[in-house]
Amino acid sequence: MAEENSAEKTEKPTSKKREEVRKKGEVAKSRELPSVAVLLFGLFSIGIFGSYASSRIQDILKSMFSNPVLGDPTIHGLMPFIQNTTLSFIMIVGPLLAAVFIAAVLSNIMQVGFMLSGELIQPKFSKLNPIKGLARLFSMQSLVELVKSLLKLTIVGVTAYLTISKEMENVSLLGGLELSSIFYYILVTFFKIILKCSLAMAVLAAMDYGFQRWEFEKKIRMTKQEIKEEYKKSEGDPLIKSRIKRIQMEMARKRMMQAVPQADVVITNPTHFAVALKYDSAKMNAPKVTAKGVGSIAERIKSLAKEHGVPVVENKELARNLHKLVEIGQDIPAALYQSVAEVLAYIYKLKSK
Repeated sequence: MAEENSAEKTEKPTSKKREEVRKKGEVAKSRELPSVAVLLFGLFSIGIFGSYASSRIQDILKSMFSNPVLGDPTIHGLMPFIQNTTLSFIMIVGPLLAAVFIAAVLSNIMQVGFMLSGELIQPKFSKLNPIKGLARLFSMQSLVELVKSLLKLTIVGVTAYLTISKEMENVSLLGGLELSSIFYYILVTFFKIILKCSLAMAVLAAMDYGFQRWEFEKKIRMTKQEIKEEYKKSEGDPLIKSRIKRIQMEMARKRMMQAVPQADVVITNPTHFAVALKYDSAKMNAPKVTAKGVGSIAERIKSLAKEHGVPVVENKELARNLHKLVEIGQDIPAALYQSVAEVLAYIYKLKSK
């Protein structure tokens, strides 16, 4: 039972996990948002540049049919005519194409940001597996896509029906209008249908994006064991780290013990603490702690000091303060200058005798 619970993906993904799936091109993305954005931006552009494009197309058509080159076409005469006409059409549809391109790019950037990944376009033979293909066909994702397709058809059908039914009362009046007015009326009605469908599809796209994010977060969840393994890889195995730390402490202790014979004095508690001090007035600003320890380490420091003739002085308060306030390799604080100076003066007096 415990193994089953540990295998469940109940934990939020780590930043490293998110980065890994992003490198593979797996992100929360809705396919509906770019489509709706392109449609809305296209309609917006038509609304702004529509009259301009219509008048320009009329001018181009008039110039085409009135151009004398068409009466006597030659290669030298047709080439400039075709180039000018093509350039004019490009200038007309340019704003519309630019708006559609910007909408397609921005709608994707807003969802996933700037991302370049060739992982998804690489051929994967595992996708040719018919069993996995059937599993994908009857998966939750396929069901959601089917529901979305049905919703889109329903939205388009209902919107078109409601818009046309409202305009039916005006159909009888079209008989008395000119052909251009009839064409304009049909175009406006078609524009209304597309606009209303686009707004309804925008709501569906927002819902789809929320679902895609929820499903993506659920997909990349991690088990507790996966988080532990990732922590071990990034931070290192705790057993190995503790062993390295123990080795480092042993090496530091060995170096500390090697410094005891060069000390000027060892100050003790006398049973619990031992602190070795060294002072060279030509090189140091203040006496420095070269070794310290408690218990067995303190006994080892005292033993080494006696072996190498280093004086051992008992001063309970000073030994305790030095051990508590000063780390190995540091100078003693100014507050302890007087006490240490008295000890050193005592040692120097003994040595002079």
